[in-house]
Amino acid sequence: MNIIDLHCDALLKIWESKGALSFRNGEELDTNLERLKKGKVKIQCFAIFIPPEIKAEEQFQAALDQVDYFHTKVLEKNPDMKQIKDWDSIYSLEPNEIGAILTLEGVDCIGNDVHKLRILYQLGVRSVGLTWNFANLAADGVGEPRGAGLTSFGKEIIALNNTYKSFTDVSHLAEKGFWEVMELADYPIASHSNAKAICPHRRNLTDEQALALFQKNGLIHVVYHPLFTSSTGQAKITDLLRHIEHFCSLGGVKQIGLGSDFDGIDEYIVGLEDASKHQNLINELLKYYSEDDVKGFAGRNFLQHLPI
Repeated sequence: MNIIDLHCDALLKIWESKGALSFRNGEELDTNLERLKKGKVKIQCFAIFIPPEIKAEEQFQAALDQVDYFHTKVLEKNPDMKQIKDWDSIYSLEPNEIGAILTLEGVDCIGNDVHKLRILYQLGVRSVGLTWNFANLAADGVGEPRGAGLTSFGKEIIALNNTYKSFTDVSHLAEKGFWEVMELADYPIASHSNAKAICPHRRNLTDEQALALFQKNGLIHVVYHPLFTSSTGQAKITDLLRHIEHFCSLGGVKQIGLGSDFDGIDEYIVGLEDASKHQNLINELLKYYSEDDVKGFAGRNFLQHLPI
């Protein structure tokens, strides 16, 4: 069963290696091409993420460098990888092709300059998360004790997301900002978050947040990180299923998807250690859900909520 995975950090690892890692078969990459094919991944989102220790004046260049590696290491050397820059082109993928979508995890790299964000849209970014865990000029992340909402600049970014038909990603966003996003965003999404009722981690969503996303026609893509899956910090696939079932109980069966966070995590759910293992989750889901529902979780729900 084909998979759509809304979040990985392969570009970060390739950038940190200065391009030394092979996307085709580099063992250090959870989401290398061989593993994507084995896991039957049809569409993979690649996050642009700049570590917070990078100086502010160097961050936008680092983002552009990651886009360059996306082209030179992911696309140009691997003809089976095809960039998705507009949503309609998803439907023109050949059977052997894997769609690749750029996303932005935190707008720190653009400073206070919307022109830089427009450049990233033009380069193909189709989902924008305002923050990582910390505060920036747009909003507070979940790790900022102040817990403030959106700035005027953050609201301007959401308006641009709406104009460019890009998702506004609420994973990592402080809760006050989340509720303002719900008021302003046409296309809200949580690209890699689980249920706080099951695992009370700050990165997870409350029931009220999940319900708001579902009512806004938004999506929640569950994340494979053990820390966000089980309060013990260790997890099996059945633990991840508890999050899916909880979101289903809130009415989200048609709005749940997958957002692995591969290459952004260094601990793994047993049986979900890299992209080649996605089908282990699918096989477990088929024990409890109809094939139609599982196809939705795997990717069809995402396709039915595209901003087109």
